[in-house]
Amino acid sequence: YCLLAWTWLRAAARYPVSMAMLSVSAAVVSGLDLLAIILMFTHTREMGGFTAVEVMFLYGTSVLAFSIADATFGTAERLGQHIRQGTLDSMLVRPVSPLIQIATEDFSPRRFGKLIPAVVVLAFVLPRLEVSWDAGRIAMVPAMVLCGIAIFGGLWVLAASVNFVLIEGHAATKAVTYGGAHLTQYPMSVFARDFVRGVTFAVPLAFVHARPALYVLDRPDP
Repeated sequence: YCLLAWTWLRAAARYPVSMAMLSVSAAVVSGLDLLAIILMFTHTREMGGFTAVEVMFLYGTSVLAFSIADATFGTAERLGQHIRQGTLDSMLVRPVSPLIQIATEDFSPRRFGKLIPAVVVLAFVLPRLEVSWDAGRIAMVPAMVLCGIAIFGGLWVLAASVNFVLIEGHAATKAVTYGGAHLTQYPMSVFARDFVRGVTFAVPLAFVHARPALYVLDRPDP
C-alpha cells in the first residue's frame, strides 16, 4: 500500500503548485460544514442538548476519522467504474490485492487537506470541554478516531462491493459514506428515534461519535 501511494505522491509532486492548491481547496470545502454549525449556533444556545463546544467536538472527531478513511480507502468507490470498463481484470492478475490497487489509485496529498479543519477544531475545543479528564476519557478520544476510521473504511469497502450486483450503485452508496460522514457531525438527539436505531444497529454510524461521546462528555444516554 505504502509503495503504491508513494508512487502516486511522487507523480503529484511534479506539479507542486497544483498539489498545494488542491490541498487548500479540500481544506476549505471541508471547513464549510463547520461554518454551517457556527451559523446555527448564532441563533441557538444548544443543539439537541449539546453546547457549541460539544458539537464542535463531535464534528472534529467525526471529520478526522472520515478524512483519514477517505484518504486511505475513499477511491474504493471506483470499483464499479473498473467493472464496467473491464479494467478490473488487469488488477486481478497482478500480485497485489485489488483492494489495495484501487484504494491507492490516484493517491494525492489533497486527500489530507480535509484533515486540517478537524485538527484545528479539536485543538481548540478539547481544552474547553467542561469534563473531568481521567485516563479513560483521555484514551477514548483517540479510540473514537481509530474506531471511526475502521467503521468508515469498512462501509466504503462494503458499499463498493455492491457494484458487483448493481449496474449504477455509485450514487446510492454515497448516501452511506458521505451521507454518513455528514450525519456524524451532529448529536443523535436531533434525529428521529427510529432513524437513530437504524444508524446504531443496522449501519453502526452512531459508534463513530455519538456513543463514545456520551462517555467522554459524561452525559446520560438519551
